[in-house]
Amino acid sequence: MAKRVLLATRDLLFRSKLGGVVAAAGAEVSRDEAACDLAVLELDGPAAAARISDLVGRGIPVLAYGSHVHAELLRAAREAGAAAVPNSQVEARLRDLLNT
Repeated sequence: MAKRVLLATRDLLFRSKLGGVVAAAGAEVSRDEAACDLAVLELDGPAAAARISDLVGRGIPVLAYGSHVHAELLRAAREAGAAAVPNSQVEARLRDLLNT
C-alpha cells in the first residue's frame, strides 16, 4: 500500500513541487489528516506547534517547513516533535522520508 502524505501548505508552488516528490516516490497525496502516514506542514504561525503535537501524539510523523528567518517557529516545531527544516531543504528531506 502506498504511503499517504498530507500536504498542508498555502503556497501553490510548494504544493505542486512537493506533490511531484510524493508521486515520484510512489506515494499519494491525501487530504485526510486522520488517515495519513506522513504530514507535511507549512509553519504559518504559533498555532502550528499545537497541530504538530496533535499529529505526533497520534503517531503520525511530521515534516514541518518554514522560512529560515523564523527560527523560533522552526525550533517550536522541533520541540513539538516534528522534523523541521527551512524551505530550501523541504523537498530533499521529504524525498528522504519517503524513501526510507
